[in-house]
Amino acid sequence: MTIDGFVAGPNGENDWVFLSGTQDPEALKQMIGFGVDLASSCDTFLLGRKLAASTFCSYWENLADNQPENPWHPLAQLIANHRKIAFSHSETTLPGRNLEVENGDLATAVQALKKQPGKDILVYGGAGLVSSLISLNLVDEYYLIVNPVAIGAGLSIFKERKILRLESSMAYKSGKVLNKYVPMAVGS
Repeated sequence: MTIDGFVAGPNGENDWVFLSGTQDPEALKQMIGFGVDLASSCDTFLLGRKLAASTFCSYWENLADNQPENPWHPLAQLIANHRKIAFSHSETTLPGRNLEVENGDLATAVQALKKQPGKDILVYGGAGLVSSLISLNLVDEYYLIVNPVAIGAGLSIFKERKILRLESSMAYKSGKVLNKYVPMAVGS
């Protein structure tokens, strides 16, 4: 997310994610480790149709299958091999390993998933899906990586007021900050 609250540019651009600050190899290792730990704590990823239909699945599958020396390889293995559910009103199938397409009501489907036995559910993106989940109060924890970049306009995941409690924060030399928030009950 940018410091001015956008998760992508007006047309979905994310070219700003790696532009900012000093490159910090130790922070990269920590961010990869965080990603692996978070992905290891779940067994299901939720994706929006646009993200799933893009190169998301093929990118991570290729990295997992063909690039064992890549520092992102451990995360790629988890993403490629975990169950993934893409939410769509228009598609019934999309290419990708362990990828299912859900066409039903978002709230009903996610509430049913939350009741199933297993590990946590991780929402990987897109902005539209995340925004809908937030609006439906279906997000239990927020992990926001705030980049020291302002883009002036773009896609926001918050469409109305949400009061969140900061649980932890980690600042990196690059200027990025990883914040974990949980929703606060109204009146808390």
